[in-house]
Amino acid sequence: MRIPPITRRTECVKIRIGYGLGTQGLGHAPGDGSGYAQLVDDLERLSFDSVWFSERLTGNAPDPGALMAFTAGRTKKLKMGMSVMVLPGRSPVLVAKELASIALLAGPGRLLPAFGLGAADPREHQAFGVKREDRGAIFNESLEVIRRLWREDDVTHHGRFFTFDNLRIGPSLPRPLDVWLGGIAPSELRRVGRLADGWLPSFITPTEAPELKARVIAAAAEAEREIEADHFGVLIVYTSGAPLGGPFLERIRSRRPDVTDPSELFPVGLPALRAHISRFIDAGYTKFVLLPAADLAGQPGGITEELERVAAEVLTLEHD
Repeated sequence: MRIPPITRRTECVKIRIGYGLGTQGLGHAPGDGSGYAQLVDDLERLSFDSVWFSERLTGNAPDPGALMAFTAGRTKKLKMGMSVMVLPGRSPVLVAKELASIALLAGPGRLLPAFGLGAADPREHQAFGVKREDRGAIFNESLEVIRRLWREDDVTHHGRFFTFDNLRIGPSLPRPLDVWLGGIAPSELRRVGRLADGWLPSFITPTEAPELKARVIAAAAEAEREIEADHFGVLIVYTSGAPLGGPFLERIRSRRPDVTDPSELFPVGLPALRAHISRFIDAGYTKFVLLPAADLAGQPGGITEELERVAAEVLTLEHD
């Protein structure tokens, strides 16, 4: 399937900053959900742009679809996205139906779908019921089906993994949802260019950001597409206190062994976080998702004080 070209907007790009929890969730929050309620209430009150929920079936974080539905019903303006929802192992028809339903109930422009292949973890592959070697092919076909179901009234699809005849789902949306993808491997950058409306990678440095963005733009041009100027973002893991060591640094090194200075990936302290975001803005990135390295439920002052400190330091970087 050839994805239609995106029409580039002519107005100035908007810098927007959101917040997420990563796969840790609110590890030590009360089991009644009050921690998540406090999180989304605070994010809306402080005028963060969005909240992002990650997925790990074998982890503590709740399902991102359930969290987005919860957020949509509790807030008025806060956008919500997944960082990311795993497609291989899910029915693309059910995903299309679920997200269209949340988008309709939440209101225009509030749902930001972001999809991925899933963690490189054998337990996750077993939980989703997908072989590692099949993930990429299933992902590509699933995304094609989802986008067709959002764009077309009647879908017939005969593929390697899915077969449908004259399939139609509702509710209908005024316009299809923008789809964000991540990843920095060459194959992932090509997939972003071919299929995505926006790019939201993690564990990249401000230094390499211009080149990686240029490669996505080139891949989109090859597919006769454009990605809007304000649809390039990045997830940034940070800590507002002392540097974390041990397992956390080892995880960073395992993800990016080629980066010798961890501060290029992981700002320590809120002034460093602001400077880090500013460097990405200079590189042409406009959407940011901040992820705390430490469990917010265990932080001094809890969720509210941490978010207030972050908001005071970085939200003045936002502009239209």
